[in-house]
Amino acid sequence: MTSQRVCGVSDLEQDTALRVEVDGVAIAVVKDANDEIHAIGDVCTHGDISLSEGFVEGDTLECWAHGSAFSLRTGKPQTLPAYEPVPVYAVQIDGDDVLIDINVKKEN
Repeated sequence: MTSQRVCGVSDLEQDTALRVEVDGVAIAVVKDANDEIHAIGDVCTHGDISLSEGFVEGDTLECWAHGSAFSLRTGKPQTLPAYEPVPVYAVQIDGDDVLIDINVKKEN
């Protein structure tokens, strides 16, 4: 499988998550305050809640339902009640295109 375009860089708002799907896999794409773009699994590991509906603070994405914050770089939960990480995907930028290959997990 190759990388697929999920959105444009211009489609992303700073400190806001955008939910996309790649081959049925839900992903939260985030442009942080430093204009870095991250892609993490969109489903909170504590509950079946979309993380893209949550809050971006620094380098974390916080679940709106129970407050678990996940690192945008590693996917590891930074706060309880979640204790399992979410997957983090490598992101490629080609011009204005944000590309993700769901078979390539980001190394941390």
